[in-house]
Amino acid sequence: MTAWNTFYRQFIELEAYKNFLIGLKNTAIIAVFGLLIGLVVGCLLATCQILPKTNRFIKFLSRVADVYIAVFRGTPMVVQLLLIHFVIFPAAGINIDSVIEAVLIFGLNSGAYVSEIMRGGILSVDIGQTEAGRALGLTYGQTMMKIVLPQAVKNVVPTLGNEFIALLKETSVVSFIAVTDLTKAFKSIGDSTFEYIFPYLMLAATYLILVLLVTGLIKLIERRMRASDKR
Repeated sequence: MTAWNTFYRQFIELEAYKNFLIGLKNTAIIAVFGLLIGLVVGCLLATCQILPKTNRFIKFLSRVADVYIAVFRGTPMVVQLLLIHFVIFPAAGINIDSVIEAVLIFGLNSGAYVSEIMRGGILSVDIGQTEAGRALGLTYGQTMMKIVLPQAVKNVVPTLGNEFIALLKETSVVSFIAVTDLTKAFKSIGDSTFEYIFPYLMLAATYLILVLLVTGLIKLIERRMRASDKR
């Protein structure tokens, strides 16, 4: 029996495709919701960093944001998963579903990167836009929400797309906390047949297809935004 026949039998006849579908669903959930949480956390962190340092409380928030970003950007994702899953959550008495846990950890990690992306996008908007908003009588918050942030988001869409792709690929480490993802699904096929060539080739092909789909979606969003700017 060839390696392909072995893989086909395990995948179709012995219904290993069911684990594949579960892994695909979990991978998508972790990447999508991780990015959404990252956007919220990142925007809050970026706001703390760019607020005028007019009092001690704002300075404190800025330093907290700096420490948060340094910790999550300075340690590997797999270390964060292991530390939170085996140390921090058990010590705090927190017991939640592993997929939800992975979403939270990925979201917290992504927030550190998104904050720098958003900060760069906000700083890329001409200062004259802010001055014009303030001259019209808008508060600092209103100027940011109505004038600066919409332009900043358009500037950072490609970079946010890259962050989503990075999250999608990094989901391959969630099996460390017993989550069935694409990597674990295909690895289990190889472990049961001792034939790893086709399982890992199919794993690589699956990630490649997902990344190409996301890349196409990002380019479509960019084209739509450029078209709206011309109107």
